[in-house]
Amino acid sequence: MKRIEALRVVVDATPDIPVVATCAATSRELASVEDRDSHLYLLDAMGLAISVATGLAQAIKDSPISRAVVVEGDGSLLMNPGAAITAGFLAPENLVIVLLDNGVYASTASIPTQAVSIDLGRFAESVDLKVLRAETPDELMLALKRTMNSDGPWFIHARTEPGNEPGTKLLLIDPVVHGSRFQNWLTPRLTEAPKPAINSGPPAPEENQVEST
Repeated sequence: MKRIEALRVVVDATPDIPVVATCAATSRELASVEDRDSHLYLLDAMGLAISVATGLAQAIKDSPISRAVVVEGDGSLLMNPGAAITAGFLAPENLVIVLLDNGVYASTASIPTQAVSIDLGRFAESVDLKVLRAETPDELMLALKRTMNSDGPWFIHARTEPGNEPGTKLLLIDPVVHGSRFQNWLTPRLTEAPKPAINSGPPAPEENQVEST
């Protein structure tokens, strides 16, 4: 699965849910799929996506917004593993971490990360995050559906191919303006009637999800 394919799934699964995206190519590619006011691109804040999303999950607790979703990369997680540890400790039930693990630092000549030999899903389990695994777009969608119907905190370990999507435009946006855009989207929805995140239906069957043991 390519990262751009995974991001299309995330966009399809989160029509009215806040999505925090890690820096560099991930944010650029997410914006190229669809640039929504509900997307918070962290641009140059490598290693902080899970931290921001954990705080966001706490802020929207007991509000009509059902989930806070964060798209993180293996290199960014390895830069600040304490963020995942804190998420496991605080255990916000409405937090969904989607780790796109390609085993490299894609923005710096694809230098390998420690994830080539360290299973970050097992790491997430060790800090009390609920782990699901996905290697295809269909598996990722099933995993996301499950996280929308069951309490977390969730950690979806999605394997992706190395490399960036060719021709993706730079994300040239003023961080202050961008932050204000996200805030303006979020604030009024804290008191609105809730909207379903995904086409309603029964939770995804247990056997369709491959959990780490």
